[in-house]
Amino acid sequence: MARSSDGSTPATGGYSRRRLLRIGAGVAVGAGIAGAGWSGLGRTPRAAAAAPAGNPGDPTSPTVAVKVKTLSGPAETGPFNAPWTDLGIPVRCPDGTMLFVCGDTFDGPHVPGPGEPSYWRAPAGLRSGNGDVNNLHIDGSVGGGNARSLVDEPHNPVGDGKFTTAIPSDAFVVDGVMYMHLMRGVIFDTHHTDFWRSFDNGETWEYLCQWPGDMHGGQFQQKTYAVADDGYCYVLSSAFNRDRDSGLLLHRVPQDRLGDPGAYEPWGYDGGWRWGAPPTTVMANRRYGEICFRAMDGKYVLTWLDAPTATIRAMVFPLPTSDLTRTLEQTMIVNGDPAAQVANVVTAPYGGFVVPGSTFGNFHIIVSQWYDPTNYRFMQYRVYMLS
Repeated sequence: MARSSDGSTPATGGYSRRRLLRIGAGVAVGAGIAGAGWSGLGRTPRAAAAAPAGNPGDPTSPTVAVKVKTLSGPAETGPFNAPWTDLGIPVRCPDGTMLFVCGDTFDGPHVPGPGEPSYWRAPAGLRSGNGDVNNLHIDGSVGGGNARSLVDEPHNPVGDGKFTTAIPSDAFVVDGVMYMHLMRGVIFDTHHTDFWRSFDNGETWEYLCQWPGDMHGGQFQQKTYAVADDGYCYVLSSAFNRDRDSGLLLHRVPQDRLGDPGAYEPWGYDGGWRWGAPPTTVMANRRYGEICFRAMDGKYVLTWLDAPTATIRAMVFPLPTSDLTRTLEQTMIVNGDPAAQVANVVTAPYGGFVVPGSTFGNFHIIVSQWYDPTNYRFMQYRVYMLS
């Protein structure tokens, strides 16, 4: 059960639900395959146009990726009343299990449309008893045989067929304590975000704090945390709206003050780059989907969904403050037709969260897809040749 650290009940207000995953078709590396996206709570298909190659923002270095396994779906997570779910942000718990923090989760024969009955939870937690990146298999959930919501979210109707929800943007561990960041309101129209912690491997969550959805021009909605060995967490953030351009902001926060909004210090340009300057985007404005920032093998890795091309990309750099405008951009996952899903071609991909335990020699990500009412899942991919 969710509870507040000061005994109060956190606000869950906001405005409405998912216009779903507006993902256009990308260009498959070496194939030029275009796929279809889906849009709206009713999952109505929309046309998708192939993205031209050779744009200034296109990556210069493709990678090689292969699917390891499907992790969610009727066969895999149906036994926990969660056959339909996405995101699956992986976090290795203090007890050694791997928790997958999921977004909108449903029971039933298919992903429901407007007005259809469903057992709708968000966020939900599915678990692999084995936390080894090479041997993941979902064999449990927060809630036992019935995956339940990790925190309270009423999915309030707000008109025009929209509902509130709670979409996780990150989950991570610092000194044996688990943390989770949620975006509240209508998907892609974030009212506010809130932050939670757990002392019992994700079974129960305690409310810490929240931020308004319009903070820093909305570019502090989607947050992802790299846990460094210098006593800080470095936080990259963007707007969570694939229809609008957003900068990518960098903050740092002492690891013992994660739940204190006043402790988040921006990195910005004020005649020169420095901590404490007004927050300044560290990359050119883009239409970001999901983002994931991690400290790993003495370096830092950023993965993200590039919404216009529906490609999942990566950067590797030495410092949180490295110049990302001069950092190699690498394509890991590309969009393609359902009949052509081989190697790194995935229909309507999103997510791209780094699996704990990954190294640059054994790099794994969690990839979601949603393109019709029975193709809504998250999967594990291994990426090769990440520079």
